[in-house]
Formats: sequence, structure tokens, C-alpha cells
Amino acid sequence: MPENDIFERISNAYYHLTAAEKKVADYVVARQRDTQYMSISELAEACGVAEATISRFAKRLGCKGYNAFKLAVANSIAGRSAGVGNPLSGEVRAEDSVSDMCQKLFAAELDAMEQTMALLRPEAVTTAGDLLEKAGKVLCMGQGGSMVMAQEAAHLFSTAFGKYFPICDSHMQTIAAAQLGPGDVILYISYSGATRDLLEIAHLARARGAELILITRFPKSPGASLASVVLQCGTNESPLQMGSVAARVAIIFVLDVLFSEVCRRDLDRCRAKRREVADALSEKHI
Repeated sequence: MPENDIFERISNAYYHLTAAEKKVADYVVARQRDTQYMSISELAEACGVAEATISRFAKRLGCKGYNAFKLAVANSIAGRSAGVGNPLSGEVRAEDSVSDMCQKLFAAELDAMEQTMALLRPEAVTTAGDLLEKAGKVLCMGQGGSMVMAQEAAHLFSTAFGKYFPICDSHMQTIAAAQLGPGDVILYISYSGATRDLLEIAHLARARGAELILITRFPKSPGASLASVVLQCGTNESPLQMGSVAARVAIIFVLDVLFSEVCRRDLDRCRAKRREVADALSEKHI
């Protein structure tokens, strides 16, 4: 086993760990593949320890934080077994035919939709729809690949409503959030629900009386605890997959559900606005 293998590091450090940290070590070693998909809150709950224990455990092993620890787990698993910890969605392999590849990707993305369908709570969709319907303005935000999804959200809603605005730069997000007030809404997309930018924006929104709708995979994440309403998307994604298409399909499905929920409350108006937008865009075509 190479020296940088995370499981070798766990083995070497085991007898220097606290009792709580040994619980984490035992769980991680026994459920190696599961661990790479878990949030810090999920792992803490599974081990019966505090999140702070998970953070200390990760740092004791030489990782800067929990995300670095998960990446180390994924890399160690990938280094041992072909196809495990695969960075490609659907566990696509070099030896697959094009037909096999298409079938695997189709299955992975269909599974993401089915997981999301099972996780979406109707009451959460209704609450989010209420907030968006009454909002003075809605800022769509995220970071990295999630920001691309936030731009998609703003584009989708803007075909029927004029109050949705994507804010891409993290500094501009802070500036915009600092000027919100009661009745305004932030629609934030974060697969992990545990980025520093999300937490900063969430605290700003709460301080100013604005609402935060969060689309995330992890309903027990730090960001989710600060949100007005959480919409959960499905699909497990390892750190090596970084914004997989399957995860984006799941998020797009949630956005489509949310858009449809808001539109159906005044379908005639929605149809009229979309016709106006379609007429205006027709001038863009030759």
C-alpha cells in the first residue's frame, strides 16, 4: 500500500486516535466506498460523533479539511480497483463500446431523476413556490458548476417573469445580498450545501430579512440549516466526478418542477409572457 494511501494513514495513526476518532476510522475502513459520497453531517451521524470530531480526524490524517479527506478516500479507492472511484458518470470504462457507454450514462442519469423524484417533498416545493411568487426580486447564485445551473435557473424563470437575476461573481453576490430586504429571495444551488460562499450569503440574507431557497444533495448540510426551504436533488457524486452530468440533470429536474409550480398558479399570464418573449426573440433569427 503506498504511503499516501489514506487507509494506510488511518492504520498507522489508529492507536493514537481518541475513542470518538476510532469510531470514525472503523466506519470509514468498513465502508470505504460509501464514505466518499457522504457529507460531513451524514458521516458524523452514521458514526455517532460530532462534526468537529470528523474535522479533527481528517486533519490528524494530514488533510486540510473534510473535503480533502473525501478526495483522498476517492483517490485511494481508485488507485486500488479499476472502475471503483471512476471519475466518469455511469462508471464508464475505457474498454466499453459506444453503445455500452450510452447505456451506462442513460442509466446513471435516469437513476438521478428517480432518486430526486423520491427525495423531493411536495410541501417544500409549495413553500418555495410561495416565496418565489411573492418575491420582489430573486437572485440566482452558486459557485463553479453550480453557478452554471443558477444561470440556467435565471434563464428559465426569465422566460415568464422579469424579477430573476443571475449573480456570478462571489464579490458581486455579497454586494447584492447586502442590499436585499424582506420580500426578496435568493435561489442558491450547491450540491454539497457546505461552501464558505453559501454560508456567507445565507447569513447576509437572514440578517436582512430575505429568504433563501437552497437546492442541494444534503439536507443536513450547514447551508441547509440556514435556508428558508431546502429542495433535495438525488444522485451520489464522488469527489473525482466534480459536477457530473447526472447531478446536473437532477438539479435541472428540480428547477423544472419549481418553475412549473410557480407558472401553474397563473397559467394564462405565464403563457402571455412567454409569447411576448418568444415574439421578441424571433427578431434574433434570420
